[in-house]
Amino acid sequence: MFRTGPRNLITDVAGLSVGNADDARLKSGVTVVLCEEPAVAGVQVLGGAPGTRETDLLEPQNSIEAIHAVVLSGGSAFGLDAASGVQAALREKNIGVEVGGFRVSIVPAAILFDLRNGGDKDWGRYPPYRELGYAAVQAATAGFPIGTVGAGTGALTFGLKGGLGSASTVLDSGVTIGALAAVNPTGSVTVGRSRHFWAAPFEIGDEFGGLGYPDPMPEDARKILLKYRDRHVGTQAEGGSTTIAVIATDAVLTKAAAKRLAIAAHDGFARAVWPTHTPADGDLVFALATGSSGIELSADAAIDLYAAAGATMARTISRGVYAATPAEGDLFPVWSSR
Repeated sequence: MFRTGPRNLITDVAGLSVGNADDARLKSGVTVVLCEEPAVAGVQVLGGAPGTRETDLLEPQNSIEAIHAVVLSGGSAFGLDAASGVQAALREKNIGVEVGGFRVSIVPAAILFDLRNGGDKDWGRYPPYRELGYAAVQAATAGFPIGTVGAGTGALTFGLKGGLGSASTVLDSGVTIGALAAVNPTGSVTVGRSRHFWAAPFEIGDEFGGLGYPDPMPEDARKILLKYRDRHVGTQAEGGSTTIAVIATDAVLTKAAAKRLAIAAHDGFARAVWPTHTPADGDLVFALATGSSGIELSADAAIDLYAAAGATMARTISRGVYAATPAEGDLFPVWSSR
């Protein structure tokens, strides 16, 4: 039986903190995961429309072994500026890898498309994401809110607002695994137009409503429900989407094993969203291994870790939508109103 950590947040993984900064008028924001000590990292992209920064260096064959922070941002490609703000904040703290007498903070980033969500994007010459990234670092803490905050502020799914989700799982081995996701997919997180989440079998307690699966299944359960298709506002590709996420553990992992963890966490996308990994999504998972538990997993225990990665990510995605709150100018309602 899986059990949650004390916060049921990614910060149950020792050595991590999370900061959010957002703008209600803009209907967008930034979320940063800070590593107390440099963390081994990997990445896997399965969506067809990604927007990223510093992801190539995470591949196992490349030189950098550990990173200092990960950024999730709204704003489409404009949001990649958020990483510059995070770098500025880390430089002030003298955090980075030493290169030729200089310290360079390593901050991979990914973005989601939330330009078309009813917010005011008339920001002038430069987008605000660099300053939001800087502010997110200043706000970093172990206990943070989920829902309509940070990178999830302007997120949308089929028929509902999306949001920022997080969850954690403690394994029998003593290892903790946690996830964080800005949930903005093309597809639906609920079974048809019901209140029931696709991720229901993995729910712990009533962390996203405790409803289980509907019985009987609704007639539209197998219908392909897409975010903008029913609104007659252009094609799905013109709408833009993406779920971006972080999976983290306190186990000791190599870069190759972190890559495998990111791959496994994508199974949680498939358990929580249908359809997922479409050409209109830039679906991506970063993986972080802090090693703070000191536990090196056997081959058998590693299977449990990778299985838990998918389950924890599925719960995280559902919790982001479940926790969303209404705001002025919303295009879609929140789950609690359905």
